[in-house]
Amino acid sequence: MAEQQNGCSPSDCAGCAHADSCGSKPQDFRKPANASSHIRKVIAVVSGKGGVGKSMVTASLARMMREQGFSVGIMDADITGPSIPKMYGIHEKARGTEDAILPCEAKDGTKIMSINLLLENESDPVIWRGPVIAGVVTQFWTDVIWGDLDYLFVDMPPGTGDVPLTVFQSLPVDGVIIVTSPQDLVKMIVKKAYGMARQMNIPVLGIVENYSYLKCPDCGKEIKVFGESRIDEAAKELDIPVLGKMPIDAELAGAVEQERFYEISNEYLAEAVNKI
Repeated sequence: MAEQQNGCSPSDCAGCAHADSCGSKPQDFRKPANASSHIRKVIAVVSGKGGVGKSMVTASLARMMREQGFSVGIMDADITGPSIPKMYGIHEKARGTEDAILPCEAKDGTKIMSINLLLENESDPVIWRGPVIAGVVTQFWTDVIWGDLDYLFVDMPPGTGDVPLTVFQSLPVDGVIIVTSPQDLVKMIVKKAYGMARQMNIPVLGIVENYSYLKCPDCGKEIKVFGESRIDEAAKELDIPVLGKMPIDAELAGAVEQERFYEISNEYLAEAVNKI
């Protein structure tokens, strides 16, 4: 394979932070969607660390878009920690044709694809190496018949590893929403997620903070369980908007546990929906 003027081969450009500035033209690694899929916008929901409520935000955004009449799908790309099907009360298996997979559909019409819909038992652990997991996520794009969708939300695993890299390279992602929590290390964690998106030339739409506060049911006082928020400071430094601050809400948590998220409207993310 011929080398570029700077000494790099085209394959070296994959995931390179300097691909746009080093004098070589980076390859386009995006995969074509299934021929029966027509998806207008792809939005990835990411986080720099686990446990910040990324799936909650993904499902909330999808649900609010459905309320506005849009056709919506959720790709659960968190292969080793899938949670989207249970949130929607989906326990059946995805059906397949000779050359494609059909996503399951929630009661509100949201189309969902997750590894849990393919496992013999949904509680079985997925003990696979990174490249295999990344390959499955790619198949969720190329082999799943999503049909006609206005928005496909991708619930990403935490961090900046194989799967986020695969999604950013293989899918035509239109924007990223970063989810975080109020702890002191928020700035560092947000910067990691922001930095990866920018290096992959994916627009960052903004940040959502989860666990911002707990409202006392008796007096209405907002209790900062995790301390004072650092989200505004981080957003200002990165020049991106804060799209919502979600409290610890018993109704939202209850909807997850009762597997009826298709009934919920998360008013805390109204600004994020408008941004999208």
